[in-house]
Amino acid sequence: MQSFPNEILKEIKTHIVAEKQTLMTRIAELQKQDPFTDMDRANDNAASDTDASEESNHDRVSAMVDELKEKLETTNDALARIDAGTYGFCSDCGQMIDTERLSVLPMATLCLSCEAKKKK
Repeated sequence: MQSFPNEILKEIKTHIVAEKQTLMTRIAELQKQDPFTDMDRANDNAASDTDASEESNHDRVSAMVDELKEKLETTNDALARIDAGTYGFCSDCGQMIDTERLSVLPMATLCLSCEAKKKK
């Protein structure tokens, strides 16, 4: 198996680590905005329209946090592949993923050919 160029890998890892930090920060910020994290909320005798608004905000925040957690998981997977020496190689066919593809989608696990087969 070919090896991925170390100088490119180092830049990619730096980018992915920064992306991971951004995701973790954003998740923490959103979780603070979730009205259901307020412990005094349970004792609050708010009007039903306030409860509905809080429920809606909770659902919105939860959906955004779930999406960011999925991105964080793919980020962690990419970092694990870098550490294992398998980053940049297609998980299906084992061929090297085009560096242009990785520059656009650094978390890509499939080459274009396998990605196209998957979508059919």
